[in-house]
Amino acid sequence: MSESFERQQTYIVETQRLLLEKTNVGLSDTGKIVTRYLNPVVTKEHIPLSWRYDFNPLTNPHFLERIAFNSTMNAGALHWKGKYLLFVRVEGVDRKSIFAIAESDNGVDNFHFWEHPLLLPDLDEAETNVYDLRLTAHEDGWVYGIFCSEQHAPDAAPGDLSSAVASAGIIRSKDLIHWDRLPNLKANSQQRNVVLHPEFVEGKYAFYTRPQDDFILAKSGGGIGWALVDDISNAVISQEKIINKRFYHTIKELKNGEGPAPLKTDRGWLHLAHGVRGTAAGLRYVLYLYLTSLEDPSELVAEPAGYLMAPEGEERVGDVSNVLFSNGWIMDADGTVYIYYASSDTRIHVAVSSVAKLLDYCLNTAEDGLRSAESLRKVIHLIDHNAAYVGNNSNGTIGRLTK
Repeated sequence: MSESFERQQTYIVETQRLLLEKTNVGLSDTGKIVTRYLNPVVTKEHIPLSWRYDFNPLTNPHFLERIAFNSTMNAGALHWKGKYLLFVRVEGVDRKSIFAIAESDNGVDNFHFWEHPLLLPDLDEAETNVYDLRLTAHEDGWVYGIFCSEQHAPDAAPGDLSSAVASAGIIRSKDLIHWDRLPNLKANSQQRNVVLHPEFVEGKYAFYTRPQDDFILAKSGGGIGWALVDDISNAVISQEKIINKRFYHTIKELKNGEGPAPLKTDRGWLHLAHGVRGTAAGLRYVLYLYLTSLEDPSELVAEPAGYLMAPEGEERVGDVSNVLFSNGWIMDADGTVYIYYASSDTRIHVAVSSVAKLLDYCLNTAEDGLRSAESLRKVIHLIDHNAAYVGNNSNGTIGRLTK
């Protein structure tokens, strides 16, 4: 073993050890609905060294990376046997993604990957890439993973290497080690964001969908859909209705999609979704909430105007900038909610809130009036409402309490 090999190996191993043991710190949440944390919870530097380096000095005398990774992002999440698990989309520098499980004792730091990536059954040679796994612990006793299965469009013109077709892959397990792969969901449109509802509805499996005309844009697809399926082992969507619509000049005018499986609360099913709009700098992805009925999960109860979270600071910079995306959250027994979100398709963060706060926000924030005049009306209404409780100084800012 050369001195340079040993020195390089020692430095890299120690650097990762310090990263994995670093304590995360919650940022000030005064008046905020969620508390962001100082450090990302999973980055490409968290990926085990044994996946990246050849530790044999004879075949890797300079201790160089043999398999390089581009990013860690878009993780499904599950609380399992006292651990907080993230099913991470791990993307290589070759653009191909695999799934890998990272676990933490407290949900906010010290995430360590399991020894091996998830062994996904390979059923179709045409499938080029897989990503963005949503997890559902279903009442039928299985843990399901729904993910995007992508392939080159079979009808692409010669030389067109960008046209793609997306469908929803389905896997399930009872121990998170051994996974069965079921046939992909069959639908009349492309499906990139599909989520399984945690309970039977009318004795059937229920899916949140997003019908799209092509791989990138929804076009005629109206928003987040809802479909019931008789047999998940041969899932076929025969009828689909839109339950969360897209609207012009909103955060979701281009497309929107369900994030993780919704959380069941005493006021309804709480949903986290992403909305996409166009800007001069490209597409902008943000996260928003909505609530549906416990009796009929396809019935919209409340949806606050605008976004819950948007990229801030360094979150705006990365492989695909100006993007927040979440397909995993965890609700503890005490009502604490851990939202796992990726920034700019590069790294994974956590934001912490509570069911009480999220419901308060969802039920007591006005919906989008879809016009500037309505936005102005809401501001004036709040000012007038507050006139009975606060006084104004000469600058028009809040002064002393009057009641």
